[in-house]
Amino acid sequence: MNEILRNLTRRKLRSALTISGIVIGILALTTMGAIAENFNALIGGGVRYLSVSIPIGMPDGQQGGLLPLSKMTELRQVSGVDRVVPTCPTLAVPGGGITFGAPDMIANADALSGMMPSTTSGRTLGANAQGEVVLGSSMAAELKRHAGDHIDLPVRPKGAGPDFVNHPFTVVGVLAKTGTGPDTTALVSDADARMLLRDSLAPTVRAAVDVDQVAQGFTVYPRAGAPLAEMDRIADRINAQVTGVKASRPSDLINSFQSINSTLDAIIVGSAVLALVIGSLSVVNTMIMAVTERVREIGLKKAVGAKVGHILREYLLEAVLIGSIGGGIGLLLGWGLTSLINAATASSNLTLFLLSWRLVIVAILFSVGLGAAAGIIPALRASRMDPVRALRAA
Repeated sequence: MNEILRNLTRRKLRSALTISGIVIGILALTTMGAIAENFNALIGGGVRYLSVSIPIGMPDGQQGGLLPLSKMTELRQVSGVDRVVPTCPTLAVPGGGITFGAPDMIANADALSGMMPSTTSGRTLGANAQGEVVLGSSMAAELKRHAGDHIDLPVRPKGAGPDFVNHPFTVVGVLAKTGTGPDTTALVSDADARMLLRDSLAPTVRAAVDVDQVAQGFTVYPRAGAPLAEMDRIADRINAQVTGVKASRPSDLINSFQSINSTLDAIIVGSAVLALVIGSLSVVNTMIMAVTERVREIGLKKAVGAKVGHILREYLLEAVLIGSIGGGIGLLLGWGLTSLINAATASSNLTLFLLSWRLVIVAILFSVGLGAAAGIIPALRASRMDPVRALRAA
């Protein structure tokens, strides 16, 4: 090992430039891979969220309307439906509060009962609770609220007129992070959700609508453990049997999530591989130059009895060491960069990177493998060199 280290220090500038190529490649792999890991976590959470219920809304072309509660009776009569919950969501932060395209919402707690995460602090809503709210993890961080604090909902936006109405709530709990819908949701009782829904309607509509008899949509829950194919069949039966509503097939929603994720993964991985290829070329160049410069040394070693395996191992280990040093530095730089950016964007409730153990292991293996792959041809060339010709060439 000491000899290998001495070989690297013979040409300090060249070794440094070669290692820098690996550093850049692994840094690109780490940062881009961390973006992909973050999106994978978000998509995975979305898939879990979508695979437990069937969302019911207005038919295509009639978005933004209200559905009569009487539709619940029709929905319950569809074969395979176990439970129907009306949904009355409203914006929590009008004009803002958007995380990865998902606006912060206020919703009745029953609407998320199929995937209710535990609380990290405080408690869940009590029976018939009024004036209480449980905040999702992202919303709690964004609004800087904790269990026991007070908050007016919806949050008054800048420039709100005198007719803007909100109500005081006590934060009784904060939900654990899920990476999906509940993170950006404030959960209130059904009565409070309907009160906030009424306030969100235009004054002319408010007077004509009884919010206790309508809902913006419904969440249908099949029996526990129903497979995705069965949920799709339930959605199809709802669309065929219940007029004036549209049931979204969970598999269609999940496939749309996964197709977006596949495209992002392809772009990110492709960019990282390109950077790594550039880094590997610098290792190949360095190792070829090393073999060329050490022709006499290789000839002397073979003349005094060095075996092919010894020479091969020496040059291969040198290439692996270059890859390992560059990979370690690139990984540390990637960790530092992603951590700094995540810390800088934490106040705006935006997390871009997720440096998982899987990514760390991949980056280490990639850097070591990159060095080995780039050094194999120069190492074979050195090990097969004829000692007599090598000494004459020198």
